[in-house]
Amino acid sequence: MLEGFEMTVVQDPRGVVHDLVTGVTPLDEHEVQDKAATLQWIRSGAPLFRIARPATPDQHLCVYFALLDDARRSVLLVDHVKAGLWLFPGGHVDDGEDPRTTVLREAAEELRIDGEFHSRFGDEPLFLTVTKTRGEHSHTDVSFWFVLAADQDMRIEADPREANEVRWFSLDDPAQWAHDRFDPHMARFRSKLLACLGTPALVG
Repeated sequence: MLEGFEMTVVQDPRGVVHDLVTGVTPLDEHEVQDKAATLQWIRSGAPLFRIARPATPDQHLCVYFALLDDARRSVLLVDHVKAGLWLFPGGHVDDGEDPRTTVLREAAEELRIDGEFHSRFGDEPLFLTVTKTRGEHSHTDVSFWFVLAADQDMRIEADPREANEVRWFSLDDPAQWAHDRFDPHMARFRSKLLACLGTPALVG
């Protein structure tokens, strides 16, 4: 954990997580099913948080956060060292931690920025996914995807242990999203974000 960043353990973390899931408006049938499965998981009393590396328990909470530059309609992704994919920054939710705190903590740890939730979306997740990871220590990530306000000119200091590179991707340029080195749900997230943002304003 970044020195100086103090984690606050909430009194009812299961209730907080339940409310965040409940507030997600699904994009499609896939997200409807992920939301229902996640609510069932929460209500079952199963542990929600990773308590031991690399993957104990084998299903646990994570967060992603999209840094969104409104003016340029672009988002920041990182070329993730371990995954070998272009992903949004993020990480595991610590035991008892509010996932919104996780977002701000990870923004400080991974990018050395003071994260600020985007005014259009607030501090509620825009997207929810349930993903079986690949490779060694395969497990299931239940992930909240948040949106933070950003500017392409802002100073980013990516943690080299996490990211080989960071890059801004234009939401309106399909060519930038054509390859297969993205999180498997990235296309769906982009569609949902674009639906929320609407058609870009004409210039001139």
